[in-house]
Order: sequence, then C-alpha cells, then structure tokens
Amino acid sequence: MKITVAGMGYVGLSNAILLAQHNDVTAMEILPERVELINKGKSPIVDKEISEYLANQSLTLKATNEPRVAYSGAELVIIATPTNYDDETNHFDTSAVEAAFEMVAKYAPDATVVIKSTIPVGYTSEVRKRYKMDIIFSPEFLREGQALFDNLHPSRIIVGEESYKSEQIAQLFAQGALDEQIPILLMPSTEAEAVKLFSNTYLALRISYFNELDTYAEVRGLNAQYIIEGVGLDPRIGSHYNNPSFGYGGYCLPKDTKQLLANYKDVPNNLIQAIVDSNATRKEHITDQILKAQPKTVGIYRLTMKSNSDNYRQSAIIDIMKQIRAEGKEILIYEPTLKEATFDGEKVMNNFDQFINSVDIILANRYSKELEQVQDKVYSRDIFHNN
Repeated sequence: MKITVAGMGYVGLSNAILLAQHNDVTAMEILPERVELINKGKSPIVDKEISEYLANQSLTLKATNEPRVAYSGAELVIIATPTNYDDETNHFDTSAVEAAFEMVAKYAPDATVVIKSTIPVGYTSEVRKRYKMDIIFSPEFLREGQALFDNLHPSRIIVGEESYKSEQIAQLFAQGALDEQIPILLMPSTEAEAVKLFSNTYLALRISYFNELDTYAEVRGLNAQYIIEGVGLDPRIGSHYNNPSFGYGGYCLPKDTKQLLANYKDVPNNLIQAIVDSNATRKEHITDQILKAQPKTVGIYRLTMKSNSDNYRQSAIIDIMKQIRAEGKEILIYEPTLKEATFDGEKVMNNFDQFINSVDIILANRYSKELEQVQDKVYSRDIFHNN
C-alpha cells in the first residue's frame, strides 16, 4: 500500500518505520534537516529503536518536504502533526492537522485519512463533515524515547470506526508489530478520542499521587522510598509510574489533562480539575524548598523531562526555573543539547565542571551519575533513578 505519514515527531516517525516494513511509505516533514537525516538513515530524535531500524532494517521509506511529492497517489494518509494546547481558547491548536487535510484534499482526495495526533473529543466527527473526506481517528499510546518499541509491542490498537475498513487499518498496524496477540478495539471516533485523553489523564493522576506522597514525606521528615515501596507491593496498585518528579510534563500529559478538563466544562467533576491543580502545586512546593536554602545562584541540571531525551517541552523544571527567577535568584542552566548561549533569558553552560563550580544548589529532575561528585549541592526527588 502507498502510505504517506505527515509529521516526523515521535508518533509520526515511529509509525512511518512500522508501516515501511511492509508498505511503500513517504514521510512528509516541513523541516529540511529532518528530511535529510531520515533519508540518510539517521534519526532526528532520540529513540534507540528508531535509530536502529533506520540504520539497519530494510524499509521502503523516503522523506520529503514537498506536499505534492508526499501526497500524490497516496491510498492512506497518517496525520501525526503536533496539536499544542492553547491556554487562551482552552482548546487544542489543530491548525497543523487541518493544514494536512488541505494537502490531502488537493493531492489525494480519495485517500483514507487516519489521525494519530491527539485531538479534542468530537473533533473527528466535526472534520468529516467539514472536509467531506474519509477520516478516521486512531489513538497512540507511546512513551517518549520508546515510541517505536511501543509500536512494535503495542498494549492495544484502537481504531475509531466500526467497519471492515477500520479492521483492515488495525491489521495494517499489527502487521509491523513483533507481538502476535494484540488486543484490537473498534469503536466510534468520539469514544476513541476520549480513550486517549482519559488514558493520559490517568497517568497524570498517578504521577501526581506519588508526587503528593513525596511532598508529604519531605515536609514530615519521612523516607518516601519506604512508603512508596510498601504501597506499591499491593498488587492492585503496583510499582510502576511511582518515581517522584518535579511534576509531569512533556509532549502529552500537560496538554491532554487540560483538554480533558476543558471537555468537562458542563460536566460535574472534582478529580479532573484536581489533577491539573496538583501539578501546579507540586512545582510551587519544589520552588519553596529551593528558596528555603537561600542560594544566590541556582543551577538547572538539564531541561529535559527524562534521562536519554532531547525533549524539554512543558518540562516541569522550566516552570520552577521561572518561579525562582521571579524571586530574584541568578540562574545558570546546564543543557548539553542546546547550542544557544541562552534559554529563556538565562545563561546556558555546556561545560559541566564550570557549571557545578558556579552554583550554590543544583536542581535535577532526574538524577545522573555525573552528579555524584557534588551530591551535597544537588536537590532532586528522583528516588528510583528511572523515568
């Protein structure tokens, strides 16, 4: 099958590689540097399996930044363009998705379109009417840095339409996976959209729960690790997604929780609002703990959300940095993935030794062995040293 995948972030690139094992796939990406890297068999994002598959697997995959080349003749178009949350409108910004719809309408009007981008509940039904195209929603459940792994070993495949065509699309995604027994669910598009938002909001809830447990332990002078391990041994709870952090962030959880809360505008709720509020409270608590130490210069160790990552979008440590700056503290950032000399008005340092000798306290959302030499300066709530 001739397939076009629009958007070469974690979702788009992992899906393009998955499908390119058995199909003719064209990757549409507006950034020329990403196109060049993909066509050279190199990954533009940090993901072990993506790098390995691009370098070593036999894939029918080519990338382009020309819409006519990308879409012409496509039978299936996967849209995985970003949908950032707009705090002013309380809604996802779906303009990039709609720009892709326009290109499909122009160059491949008979193609089936599958949305992989995260969208508001009810969006697919609305755009079907607006664009008069065959549009289906299929949610993704991927972890940053392990996107292709999660596509090769999917927890489930959900397609937002109950039809023979949607069954074929589900089998298309299953074909490239390594697991044989994969749960497949076909359901209306609106319910599929809700699955995505409720899944990510539950994960945010779990992160917030253990963060609040950690806050309690810290304030009361207790060992949070003992409490978390004791709680997690209950098989109904489990020992996953339990490592404290400065707050949830990244590509999905901040925007998805806010979008779900916006969908609750006329629906009674307490918990969904509390999840969003809890994340803000956690970051305020971390800021207060830093200010209590009365440092003159605060070091930010990595802006990235996770170890072995290059993503710092909606990173909790950035919000904490801004709160500390508002209190008049000098800030220095150590972030080796940044080429710029400044970030958000603060100085960026690439020399680790110079960084640790220039600050009074170091904030580390995720701990690293290189910090062991200055443990007395480090403030981190990373108990289990995992993401």
